Amino acid sequence: MFKYFLVYKPFHVLSQFTSVDGKKTLKDFFDVPINVYPVGRLDYDSEGLLLLTDDGRLNSYLLNPNHQHEREYLVQVEGNITEEAIQKLQNSVAINANGKMYQTKKCFAVIINEPEELPERNPPIRFRKNIPDSWIKLILTEGKNRQVRKMTASVGFPTLRLIRYRIEKITIDNLKPAEMKTLSQSELYNLLQINKR
Repeated sequence: MFKYFLVYKPFHVLSQFTSVDGKKTLKDFFDVPINVYPVGRLDYDSEGLLLLTDDGRLNSYLLNPNHQHEREYLVQVEGNITEEAIQKLQNSVAINANGKMYQTKKCFAVIINEPEELPERNPPIRFRKNIPDSWIKLILTEGKNRQVRKMTASVGFPTLRLIRYRIEKITIDNLKPAEMKTLSQSELYNLLQINKR
């Protein structure tokens, strides 16, 4: 029987079980059976939803760019982001991916109020009175390395805080950083809208 875990990866934690340069890893927070690994990754300086499993088929499916699935991010950016920047994000921007320029796919972007239900980040964002910030919601169907950060920087609004909130119908609702939830295969496949055949 394959095992499936939904975790809220804290800030400044590597999306792996082996430490590099003394950095904290998933092993410091989550006790899972051997051969269970993250599906994809979340950057060291990003937080939020990460799936852990020993189901290799699921891993291959979710990492295959032909199987587009929605990933929703809550993003705090530096500055008062403009509608013009939001339009650019939605339509496509050029970012550097693996040393080559890449045009991002169309996505959904919108300015939102600061999410009330989000846990405090530890350590918190450095507050600077003279520089405002804004929150946006981004929904992508692709996942290049550090894509969200590169996208917001390309339109002039660097990312300060990045939380992956949702993959398809799976969310981090009711989870705090370093918390884990176990799911059955049918639950997970249903939430990911994957045909179990």
